[in-house]
Amino acid sequence: MGAGSQGSAPVAFPDRQRRVVLDTNVLVSLYVFADSRFAPLRGRIERGGWLALTSDACFEEFRRVLGYPLFALTAEQQALALSAYASTARRIIAPAADANSAGLPRCKDRDDQKFLELARDGRADLLVTADKALLRLARRDRLRGLFRILTPEAALVETDG
Repeated sequence: MGAGSQGSAPVAFPDRQRRVVLDTNVLVSLYVFADSRFAPLRGRIERGGWLALTSDACFEEFRRVLGYPLFALTAEQQALALSAYASTARRIIAPAADANSAGLPRCKDRDDQKFLELARDGRADLLVTADKALLRLARRDRLRGLFRILTPEAALVETDG
């Protein structure tokens, strides 16, 4: 089983839309490099099998990353990627600090903590990431009962449409 798959059995979901958080690198793969090997994940969102969750902080990070010189994206390409994602994602507003008592482990990379918080606050089933710091947390039991952390490869294998 791939890294970050947290457990031995495939993900079992009730007959409902799966709530997922996609980290920024996964979003870039899906919304900038549309021919990515992870394109089926985007299809799951567009067909309605998955509900992508975002927050102001996560969406703003995606916006900022699209502007990196490395990607050499025009303003129009950036706007198209943001628009495509925004049209399918549900924005989650974080509760007041004391309103959600479900504890989370601290991610080694503080910039990644917002994805854990979004997954918790949005009652996500999955957090899909290739980030090593987040994947390390998947190997621990501290998130059991909250959500699972999977690599994009594991999400493709372990979940249906």
